[in-house]
Amino acid sequence: MFVDSHCHLDRVDLAPYNGDFGAMLARAGEEGVRHMLCVCIDLEHYDAMRRLVSPYPNVSVSVGVHPNEPGADEPSLETLLQLGADPEVVAIGETGLDYHYNEGDLDWQRERFRVHIQVARRLAKPLIIHTRDARTDTIAVMREAGADAAGGVMHCFTETWEMAQQALDLGFYISFSGILTFKNAASLREVARAVPLERLLIETDSPYLAPVPHRGKKNEPGFLSHVAAQVAELRGLSVEALAERTTENFFRLFAGASAVLTH
Repeated sequence: MFVDSHCHLDRVDLAPYNGDFGAMLARAGEEGVRHMLCVCIDLEHYDAMRRLVSPYPNVSVSVGVHPNEPGADEPSLETLLQLGADPEVVAIGETGLDYHYNEGDLDWQRERFRVHIQVARRLAKPLIIHTRDARTDTIAVMREAGADAAGGVMHCFTETWEMAQQALDLGFYISFSGILTFKNAASLREVARAVPLERLLIETDSPYLAPVPHRGKKNEPGFLSHVAAQVAELRGLSVEALAERTTENFFRLFAGASAVLTH
């Protein structure tokens, strides 16, 4: 059984399921997906996301504001502390730095990142970190703000082995998405081979980044098996063994998700 450690279920295309959210989750279950972490990217849609997934005990949630949301309500320390204190919120984020689509003075991104790290430390909940074209600054802020005290995951990792080592040294996990299955991802596959098995996670990042053979389509948690198969092949493991280890890793990192399972 698999855990999709990062997806945006409120944004998944339900057209193939006639708009039935439960049917989409049921399909994921048929494909072996045991649990999902529905990740928040802005506060404007947070309440609606919570209402959507709250009937499903196999879905956990996070709270945070993505670095690519410059027009979003700026998340204050107090607001994130209040929302993050909810026992069903198992992580803070996603947060981080993304310089790919943004130009000019990006200190607002760095300050937002620092606020999320402070919240995660105070609530003792792990961080979900997004980084793109910001390797040096991402690690620098993590170190300066004490992200290692909270721990967490570098989600949808696409960076170098050097950066992976730096994140691992801070106690973070590394999560891989369907990008691993892309033809041009040879260097990333080498990173996936090298990450210690006890720090490895898998995800879909639905509805984005559908893996081969679904590349170009809208992604969904039911496609996670293709990511798992790629990682298992790289590691010389059976898919079953890879699923068992990554599931163990998920519930070790996101300890609050185990409580959610019992609801």
